[in-house]
Amino acid sequence: MGCSLTKNLKEGQYALYENEIKGIDQADKEELYGLIEQEPNTRFLGSSLGVTIYRFGEKFYDSLSLVSKLGLVDAELSEIRLALDTIPNDRKLRKRADKLISKGEGLKKKLEFGNALMRTGNPLVLLDSIQTETTVDNLQGYLVNHGFFDSGVQYEVETNEKKAFVTYLISEKSSYLLDSVYTRSANTEIIKLLNQTAKDSHIKKGDSYNQDNISAERNRIEDLLKNNGFFMFSKSYINYIAYKDTASKTVKLEQVIQQPTFAEIHEIYTIDSITFRINPPSNEFADRRIQEKFRDINFFFYRNRYSAKLLASRIFFKPGQAYSRVSAIETQRQLSNLDLFRFVNISFDTLGTSLTANIFTQPNQKYQLTNQIGMTITEQLPGPFFSTALRNRNFFRAGEILEFNFRAGLEGVASATGQGVYQSSEINTGVTLIFPRFLIPFAPGSLQKYGRYNPNTRVRVGFNYTNRPEYTRNSINSLLSYTWATSNNRIFYTFNAADLSYIRTPKIQDEFLSILTDLQNEGNNLIWSFLPSFISSMSGQTIINFNKYGNFTTNKASLLRLFAESGGTTLNFMDVQSNSEPDIEFANFQWLKTQVDFRRYYPVNEKQTFAYRFNFGWAKPYGVSAGILPYEKYFFAGGGTSIRAWQARRLGPGSSTPQTGEGGEYDYTNEQPAEMILETMLEYRRKLIGYFDMALFIDAGNSWMIGYDPSRPGADFRYDRFYREIAVGAGFGLRMDFDFLVIRLDLATKAIDPSKPLGERWVFDNVSFRRPFGVRGQTVLNFGIGYPF
Repeated sequence: MGCSLTKNLKEGQYALYENEIKGIDQADKEELYGLIEQEPNTRFLGSSLGVTIYRFGEKFYDSLSLVSKLGLVDAELSEIRLALDTIPNDRKLRKRADKLISKGEGLKKKLEFGNALMRTGNPLVLLDSIQTETTVDNLQGYLVNHGFFDSGVQYEVETNEKKAFVTYLISEKSSYLLDSVYTRSANTEIIKLLNQTAKDSHIKKGDSYNQDNISAERNRIEDLLKNNGFFMFSKSYINYIAYKDTASKTVKLEQVIQQPTFAEIHEIYTIDSITFRINPPSNEFADRRIQEKFRDINFFFYRNRYSAKLLASRIFFKPGQAYSRVSAIETQRQLSNLDLFRFVNISFDTLGTSLTANIFTQPNQKYQLTNQIGMTITEQLPGPFFSTALRNRNFFRAGEILEFNFRAGLEGVASATGQGVYQSSEINTGVTLIFPRFLIPFAPGSLQKYGRYNPNTRVRVGFNYTNRPEYTRNSINSLLSYTWATSNNRIFYTFNAADLSYIRTPKIQDEFLSILTDLQNEGNNLIWSFLPSFISSMSGQTIINFNKYGNFTTNKASLLRLFAESGGTTLNFMDVQSNSEPDIEFANFQWLKTQVDFRRYYPVNEKQTFAYRFNFGWAKPYGVSAGILPYEKYFFAGGGTSIRAWQARRLGPGSSTPQTGEGGEYDYTNEQPAEMILETMLEYRRKLIGYFDMALFIDAGNSWMIGYDPSRPGADFRYDRFYREIAVGAGFGLRMDFDFLVIRLDLATKAIDPSKPLGERWVFDNVSFRRPFGVRGQTVLNFGIGYPF
C-alpha cells in the first residue's frame, strides 16, 4: 500500500509496531506503560494517516533551502542592528527588524519540526535500541522505587517484514512492606506536631514501600512546619534511611530531621510588623505619598485613593502571630483577586526569630477597554458578534469596579415555526457595579469576617433586545447578587437576592401567533409567556469543582452544579391578578425551579479519555401563574450540548408526537418547552493527529411536563412509563483542538425515538450502508465551539 508504514525503509530499519509488558501482577501496569520511551504510530488496517500526512509534507520540505533563507535573514538582521546603534529611533528600521525576527523564528520552527503538514502528521517511529535500553532502566527504577527490590527487567525484539515487536519481560518478585517508621529529631516541638498529625502521614506501618509516598510525606512535613511558624525550614532537612530485611521482605524506615547549620535547633518565627506599600507608577508621584495605620498595619499610598480597611481584610496574618506560609499565599491570592494591582509581592525580613512582612504592589490601570470580534456557532449556523467592555477600577476608592458592557451579534437558531435555521439578532447592554465585600445591612463586621472568601456584591442594570424569526422581545433587567468561594477555590457560591425583569414582546409573527392560539384553544396557555410581564426571582447556585475540572489533562476531575430558584416569591404577600382571568393583559408568574448538573472527566491515558454528564432539572409554576412559566424558564432538550440526535429544543416532551411532514415522517418544526428534564451523555475522546481529535458518544434522556398537557398527549411525566420514553442517540465527532479554541463537529443518529408507538421506537435499524443517514430527519449534524461538557 502507498501509505504502508514499512515503505522504503533502509537495511536495518524497523517500524515499531507493538510494545508489550509481561510479568506484572502487583505493580501498576498503566504507569509502567507510560514509562516506555517509544510509542508505535496509531494504525488503521496496517496504515497510519499521521505518517501518510508527514510523508506527504516531506515532499515539499527542503532543509537546505531553509538554512540558506535563515542565513540571509540573520545577515540582514545583523546589518539593521548595527544601523540601529547609530540611529536607534529609526521606526522604519525597527519595524523591519521586528519582521525579520518573526521570520527567523518561523524558519527555525520549520527546521526543527518541519512544515505545517509535517507538524500536523507524525513521523514514522523507528525501533531505537538506545531508547529501548532507556525504557528498561525506567521500568527497573520504577519497580525499585515501589518496593520491588528483587525485581529484574529484560527485553526481547521480534522482527517480521521490517516490523518490530518489543516485549519487556519483568520478574516482579515480592514487594517489601514497611515494618516500622521511626522519626529522629532533637526538636521536641517538631516531634509533637508530627505525632499530632500522624493520621495524615503518607508512610505507615504495613504499607508497601513506595518512594512516591516518601516524597509526598517530605512535602507534607515541610508544609506542616512552615504553617506552624518554622519559617526557615525546608524539606532538604528531611532524610530517610531504609534498612532492608531480605529474609522477611520488610523495610525499617528511619525519618531524620537534620539540625540547621545556622542555629542549634529549628525555631519558630513570629510576625513583628507588617508594611503594605503601593508604589507609584513613576517617580513624579513620589511627593504624593500618604501614610496610614490600620489594624497594626503600616500602609503607604502614593495617593489617598485606597481603603486601608478593605486591604486589611485581605491580609490573613497579623503582628504577634507565628508565621504561616498558607496565610501568606492566601493573602497574595486574595489581594490579586481585587483586580486593583498589576502585581502583589510579599517578602519577609528576619531579625533573630522576628519577621517583618513587606507587601509591595503597583496600581493597575484605572481604565481598561476590551473589544472583541468573533464568531459564534449556535444550533448549526455561524454568526458574527462584537462586544466591548469598559472597566473603571477603584470607582469609589474602596476597591469597587464599574463595568459598561455592550454586545451585538447574530446567532443561528432553529425556527420555532418551521424547519430550517435562521439568523437571530441580539443586542445586550448594561452597567455593573462590583463591590469587593458583602453589602449586608446592619453587619459592619462582615468585611473583616468574610474577607478570605473573596466576597463580591454585584449590582447590575441592563437591557436585552432579541429579534427572532417568530418574535421580537426586549427586556429591562436588574440584579443584586452575592458571590463567594472557599479559600482553595474549590467551591463557588452565588446568591441572587433580587433578579428583576420587565419583558415585552411587541412583535409576534402571524404564523407563530397562530400556533400559540391553537395551543390555547387546546388548553395550553403558552401564549401567556409572551404577554407583557414583570418577572422577579431569587436563586442560589453552588459549583463544586473537584481537581480543576475544565483543564482537560491527565487528571481525573469532576464538577457538580446545584441550582435552586424561587420566582415571584413576593407575590405571595400581594393581591395580584391571576393569569387565568379572561381579561389578562399583564402576566405575573410564580414558580419553583431546581437543577443538578454533574460532569466527570476520566482519562485512560494521554491519548484517550472518557467524559460523562448527568443533568436533571425540575420547574413548577404555581399561584397566579395558572400553570405557565416564563418562556425563558422552561427546559428544552436536544441540540449540540444536549441529546445531539435531535435538533435544538425539539426533543419531547415525553412520548408526545411531533407534526407529520411529507412522506409520513416526523417533522420536528416546533420548539418543545417542558417543566422537567433528565439527560445523560457518555463520550469517548481520542487524540488522532496534530490538532485533530475524534469522539464516539451516546446520549440519552428526554423532557416532560409535570402535569397533563391536553395539547400534547403523552407529554406528562409518569413513573409507570417514563423509562420507556428515554430517547437515545449515538454518533461520532471530529474536533480541532488549538488549546485556546476547540472547533467541534458532531454527527448523531437517533437510535430510540420515544415519539414513535410502542414496539416501533427502535429506529437505529433504519441506518444501513444503502442509507447511511437513515430516514429523513434521523441524522443531525451539530457544529459547536468548545466541548459539549
